[in-house]
Amino acid sequence: MSNPIATGLLMSLLASAASGQSDETSRETRMPSAIGAETTGPTPPPEIDAPAVESADVDAAVLASVAFLLERQEGPTKAEWPYQGVYRVAATDDDPDSLIEGRGRRRSVIPIGYRVGGTSIVGDALLRVPGCDEDADRREALERARRFVVDSTGHANMNPDYGGGYDVRGWGYIYGGDFLLSMRERGFVPEDAAADHDAAIRFYLDGLAAIEIPKVGGWNYARRGPLAAPSGTSPFMTPPGIQVLVEAERQGFPVKAGMRDRAMKAIDLTIGEDGVVAYSAQRKTRESPEMIPGAMGRMLAVETVRHDAGVENEEAIRKALAAFVTHWDELLKRKQKTGTHVAPYGVAPYYFFYAHGYAAEAIERLPVAERAAWRDRLHRLLMSVRDDDGTWNDRVFPRSAAYGTAVTVLAFTEPAYAARPRAVVPPPAVVEAVDEAFDEGTKAAPANEGR
Repeated sequence: MSNPIATGLLMSLLASAASGQSDETSRETRMPSAIGAETTGPTPPPEIDAPAVESADVDAAVLASVAFLLERQEGPTKAEWPYQGVYRVAATDDDPDSLIEGRGRRRSVIPIGYRVGGTSIVGDALLRVPGCDEDADRREALERARRFVVDSTGHANMNPDYGGGYDVRGWGYIYGGDFLLSMRERGFVPEDAAADHDAAIRFYLDGLAAIEIPKVGGWNYARRGPLAAPSGTSPFMTPPGIQVLVEAERQGFPVKAGMRDRAMKAIDLTIGEDGVVAYSAQRKTRESPEMIPGAMGRMLAVETVRHDAGVENEEAIRKALAAFVTHWDELLKRKQKTGTHVAPYGVAPYYFFYAHGYAAEAIERLPVAERAAWRDRLHRLLMSVRDDDGTWNDRVFPRSAAYGTAVTVLAFTEPAYAARPRAVVPPPAVVEAVDEAFDEGTKAAPANEGR
């Protein structure tokens, strides 16, 4: 790890992104609602009963998280941070023994989409913490992860030519592509690996094009029919998909014509009265505002990407953040619980940190003067659910502490990340001949041509 001088520099850099502070209160985390109070300006964040958090505590938590994540890297080549949920698939002889459970017909394994996605999310978190350039241990861990994400393009269950239905390979396409783009933007790709690295990014972009929902747009891991059939778009999956397309285009990668616009129109279908966002939608939703307590994470994700697309939606962002703070207990009820989408709001445990991650992103889309107070609320809530071992986990599986901890690091470092100018990068390496089946020269996935 870094020497004491580098560590001191890291602590100083982290402190610059810390939020404003609030008075010390009780350890309880129940929040009274303050939505709707008349003010002369924007509605202030609702008050909460979570303890105040010092910036030094956040800095120390981030440093401890880096050490934990480096120690938790696993797999045959110590390259992975696989996300573990309840969804599993049939194991093959090529799968790592450490990820396999059961015997005979009950022999199952964490799907490759979760392995690539989880690894990539942790990789992005490690990249964001200051000092990465000088931290040899972190750079070596990131290089192992990079090679794993690149090599996973050859896994049979990452092939976009499949029957459809419930499947998480799309998470691998989104977060794998995002991580590889981040490594490229940071200049962390070895020169002799550039062509294969860029080819993998193209693979993940082509995968997203292949599984795009026809006639609706966007993506959904919970498709109920074949890929050629229209289905509801997921505001849980489509916003991060849009974000990776934006960065890919910024770096010069061709993206299927109209795909991003269709995805934006698809998430508009999910927005209902008072800003509630439905779990999925194939046509304009009629979701009741009574479901806002279970929809706040989706609301934050949708409004973040709408803002980035040029929509003037600051009031909608404030409303989504206020819903997140006010109804946070509805998320907490499902944290580290069994089951998935439990009534009345259908909140699954994996939704917990997802919502916190997008809360951090949404805050940075507000005017500068408003951000500190919202960061304060978010930091206090996150620190209130830190486990005794210093990590964060929304599942009953110990392995998934890597995901929860990584998303928390992403949330804590979001202010500095959002403010950082993106590097100008060289154009993609020429990886193969262009297929004319996609508009504007983007390669098509043959099995889905003509959808």
